[in-house]
Amino acid sequence: MICGVDEAGRGPWAGPVTAGAVILDPAQPIEGLTDSKKLNEAHREALYPEIRAKAVTFGIGWASPAEIDRLNIREATFLAMTRAIAIMGLVPGEIIIDGNCMPKHLPCPGRAIVKGDLTEPAISAASILAKVARDRAMVELCHRYPGYGFSQHKGYGTPGHSNALQELGPCGCHRRSFAPVARALSAA
Repeated sequence: MICGVDEAGRGPWAGPVTAGAVILDPAQPIEGLTDSKKLNEAHREALYPEIRAKAVTFGIGWASPAEIDRLNIREATFLAMTRAIAIMGLVPGEIIIDGNCMPKHLPCPGRAIVKGDLTEPAISAASILAKVARDRAMVELCHRYPGYGFSQHKGYGTPGHSNALQELGPCGCHRRSFAPVARALSAA
């Protein structure tokens, strides 16, 4: 059994980094799997429950903004990935991860595949799970922290987010180690 793993949310200034881990069932193919960034929101939302229903197993792991600040974004991403793999409750035969580097201490052999979210269906499925779960979390954070527009930009560094950060200052879900947030903190 091959487990695909991918992340969402490495670049934003706010919110968690999220990872998906998926073992697909070859007897239940899923049409339309590709890198989540290549799909519109409606298509991702349509695939999300199908992936969850048809996968042998899946996991979604998180690393908080505080963990990102403490560890750095790379290590926090690896932490989210290992959490997603552990949540599956099943040790795969191999783990394939989108990108060019691997977390340490995987429960089985693994390999990194550059642009794997475009070529490996299990990684594509993991990409979609991570992206949808993170986007939904950012909508929840928008309700908790009004004024920042998290439901629109999902924490990424848009002009609107930059303006809100300057006007309101950082909130509890901002990544304080990221330069724009650190500058806003020092200006306060």
